[in-house]
Amino acid sequence: MPHATQHADVAATELDTALRGGPFHVALRAAIAARGLPLQRVQHHLTRYGVRVGVTSLSYWQQGARRPQRPESLRAVRALEEILQLPDESLIRLLAGTDGRTGPDRPAARSYRSLVEASGTLERLLGELDAPPDGGLHTLGHHERVRIGARRELLARESHHIVRAHRDGVDRFLAVHHGDPGCVPERMAVHALENCRTGRIRLHHGTGILVAELLFDTRLRAGDTFLFRYAVEDGTAGVCHEYVRDFGVPGGQYALQVRFDENTLPVRCQRFTQNSPAAPRGARHDLPLSGRHHSVHLVEPRVRAGVVGIGWEWE
Repeated sequence: MPHATQHADVAATELDTALRGGPFHVALRAAIAARGLPLQRVQHHLTRYGVRVGVTSLSYWQQGARRPQRPESLRAVRALEEILQLPDESLIRLLAGTDGRTGPDRPAARSYRSLVEASGTLERLLGELDAPPDGGLHTLGHHERVRIGARRELLARESHHIVRAHRDGVDRFLAVHHGDPGCVPERMAVHALENCRTGRIRLHHGTGILVAELLFDTRLRAGDTFLFRYAVEDGTAGVCHEYVRDFGVPGGQYALQVRFDENTLPVRCQRFTQNSPAAPRGARHDLPLSGRHHSVHLVEPRVRAGVVGIGWEWE
């Protein structure tokens, strides 16, 4: 029995580490392994809580291929904490970015209620645009240019995507923009710049979410590559302190450039990464402003699941 005991100790240690630092899918996988439950049993327990989640979805969650977002899925996460005998909020905080602490190494806290509201709003807006569960595209490259205005606001961002279709018939992309606190989505504008045109647009004032349909005017076949470019004019919120991008699954290259107004420059810029929104920020590096263009940038040759971003300090 000593071997079994050692195995249980290792599993418990891995679970404790994952619950403290994330990311969510690693913590969920460690919790299921520590309890020794097959996914079919986990699903059965969930039905006793009145929550219906498929075994495939559970598998995707613990692999990091998908993240629970819908209100029903978030209720399932709550139930999983009880089923897997985990501390309250231990899984939810890895999704919401809250663990009871705030500070320079933590994102602003978000309540469970606000998480449900935002995820439910996005799900509804995507549903209004008939979004399929799988968009059918793999990202090979994503280059973003962010402009910060004279009032220190997020003035605009431009995205250049290089994608490959992994199924036949893909003819559009749904772009999601999350404005800073206090933004006014009704005053934002979406511009299709290259190889696409703007279709339907949906927005929600309370959460600052805007979803834009970008039409390709062609139907891609599996294996086809495609390039397109669009921009979002914002400039409707207050002072901006950072720009972050959360990647749910690994992908291709990502490049981010932030350019500041020449008359309003930050005193310090840093790049950072996080294993999850709730994890401490690491891999910090100071980024010097370029002389003529007053910009900083980062490049991730191959994106890993997690968060990458640039933050800056004002005088």
